[in-house]
Amino acid sequence: MTAVDSYTPDSGTTMLRVEHYDLTLDYRIAPNRLAGHARLRVRLLEDTSAFELDLAGLQVSKAIVDGTRARWRQRGRKLIVQPRRTYQRGTVSTVEISYAGNPQPAMGMWGDVGWEELTDGVLVAGQPNGAATWFPCNDHPSNKADFRISVLVESPYAVISNGRLVSTSRKAGRTRWVWESQAPLAPYLATVQIGQYETTELAPAQRPGPVPMSIACSRGLRERAQRALGKQHDMMRIFSDWFGPYPFEHYGVVITDDVLEIPLESQPLSILGPNHLAATWEAERLVAHEMAHQWFGNSLTLTHWSDIWLNEGFACYAEWLWAQAAGRGRTDELARIHWDLLDSQRQDLVLADPGPADMFDDRIYKRGALTLHALRLRIGDEWFRRLLRGWTQRYRHGYVTTADFLDLAAEVTGSSVAPIVDPWLYEERLPQLPS
Repeated sequence: MTAVDSYTPDSGTTMLRVEHYDLTLDYRIAPNRLAGHARLRVRLLEDTSAFELDLAGLQVSKAIVDGTRARWRQRGRKLIVQPRRTYQRGTVSTVEISYAGNPQPAMGMWGDVGWEELTDGVLVAGQPNGAATWFPCNDHPSNKADFRISVLVESPYAVISNGRLVSTSRKAGRTRWVWESQAPLAPYLATVQIGQYETTELAPAQRPGPVPMSIACSRGLRERAQRALGKQHDMMRIFSDWFGPYPFEHYGVVITDDVLEIPLESQPLSILGPNHLAATWEAERLVAHEMAHQWFGNSLTLTHWSDIWLNEGFACYAEWLWAQAAGRGRTDELARIHWDLLDSQRQDLVLADPGPADMFDDRIYKRGALTLHALRLRIGDEWFRRLLRGWTQRYRHGYVTTADFLDLAAEVTGSSVAPIVDPWLYEERLPQLPS
């Protein structure tokens, strides 16, 4: 096995790309029992007699390649499927996997990731490599694919997943929910959220945003969620002005009954706890942060985890842009407050390659946002806005690197921005913000 990414060396494969996932799941909530059938269309990237996928904690009962039974073996989180013949690079094949078990989150240096039981339902938090806890996949963000996800559950429960809901069908006290995402989706963003949820249109606090919005929550939280989240329409207008058009057809929010330590992004939805409905700036900024990930992380997806600042730094800067629009404080004031806070902390982090242990360190978020603010101060608002909009347009539904951003910045401004941003990206010591 050749590691796709040194940050998650046990996840992903260089052997193949998955182009489409068709997942048919049967989940029983009380015993936390999942039975699945995954049908994957894969394109081989090398000559091979074995197909490598990721699957963690679930047991395979059958493997089929192009209609013919195949052998398989599981080792750790790796599933190796061995068809009856050798395949050449460039071949497109269909791999079918039947599997079952009691899904559990995977433990790692970032805590629990993947399939997680709630008090009454399920939450999936896949970042960075938790997708393999519930379906066989190439578990790395550089392999986006189309998804069809079908889930059968007990009828009091609803299933919220990626893309659009295409059908529901009820039989014998159980309901099958079928979702499809035609927009390419990174495996860590694939999700099923299961609970006694009701989905309603999100009413705007003032006027509607550019796309429809919905909330899914228990009946007891609906009124509170409507009051707290109506401002998301305004958020989306502000972000669309800075970042360019919203990259999906709609936006949804799931609110669990359980308190969540942090909210989660998926595509095209976010997952909040009831604690994120509070009328505080801390709750409001997190709501804005998760929405911003629809542009940065979801539409524009990392090629390597070392560039995590392209997700979190941009989403953090979106918080500061919203703060000024909402009268919560000027962006420049917030930047300087956070510069002072960072300056008082350890100076041992390289933003453009922080290492896996520090991938989700809060300093990545804040220093990434400060990098953008420093660039904005030097090139001016007009060129900065052109850069952000050009960034999301050129790489819409694609993959990005830090080098891509620097190249585009040089193209947009007409000169290299390296003297401005290189110290922020590649030196440990925190640079000074321009005055």
